[in-house]
Amino acid sequence: MGERRYRSLNAYLRERFGCRVHKITVDAGFTCPNRDGTLGWGGCVYCDGFGSGSGAHSRGISISEQVRTGIEWARRRYKAKKFIVYFQAFTNTYAPPDKLKEIYDEGIDHPDVVGISIGTRPDCVPDQVLDLIQGYAERMMTWLELGLQSANVETLRRINRGHGVAEFVDAVLRARNRRISVCAHVIIGLPGEGPEDFKETANLLAALQIDGVKIHSLYIPKDSALARDYLAGRVKLMGREEYVKAVCDFLELLPPHTVIQRLTGETSADRLLAPDWVLDKRRTIEMIEDELERRGSFQGDRCKFKRRCRG
Repeated sequence: MGERRYRSLNAYLRERFGCRVHKITVDAGFTCPNRDGTLGWGGCVYCDGFGSGSGAHSRGISISEQVRTGIEWARRRYKAKKFIVYFQAFTNTYAPPDKLKEIYDEGIDHPDVVGISIGTRPDCVPDQVLDLIQGYAERMMTWLELGLQSANVETLRRINRGHGVAEFVDAVLRARNRRISVCAHVIIGLPGEGPEDFKETANLLAALQIDGVKIHSLYIPKDSALARDYLAGRVKLMGREEYVKAVCDFLELLPPHTVIQRLTGETSADRLLAPDWVLDKRRTIEMIEDELERRGSFQGDRCKFKRRCRG
């Protein structure tokens, strides 16, 4: 874990490549079956029209141009030497395999790209798509990022996910059979949830021996269904101190080997309705690290499933 009390993504990448490696986010113009009517309309209650993306595709910026400018910026800002291309916006496996290959190949067509990360839904990874992704995993670092959000099926129904926990478990196991690393996305602070729900989500990921986790705080974009409920007083958000303690509890339940790719949500001020504290990402991370130190605890201290099932 290096100097931290959890296994950070930066430390993990430095171990693998011996230098600073930075993720370059790409908007490839995908949509989502939960927005286009295949499963539902409007998406998850916390999703806005950008789907966590930048909107670059709608502005006519090609994938290769997004990668090129992203690399130039990361070189200047972070002195990064190698890069992972992250297909982030909406559901990045929601197309036929031949189209996906064309998109992915354009994204990684740079000499300093050493990996690919693909964000998607667990119900949008049929075997043909996993076979395609397996080909990338055999020649470079490859992450399949699956949105779980919660292990509580009632929560998934409330937030309009359009899938259950079984689909997530199935996708993880099928990816594992192809030796594709999986990063799970979870949100702490979803409406109606409390500490026991967070614990169950962490325990599920630990039992699956998940390779990576992104922990997101719940924030409300202005252009989302959740914004209406919040303005009507039907949604209560966690304070930062409460969130910090919940994240530390969560980390203690995860296996020590799991790579922590994110500790809090992130958005821009012009898209955010609430809470304001998510804009200060650095301070939130500092508070999490301080709380772990105050407790004298580390990631995995209370994990019930520490033994790895993979070599």
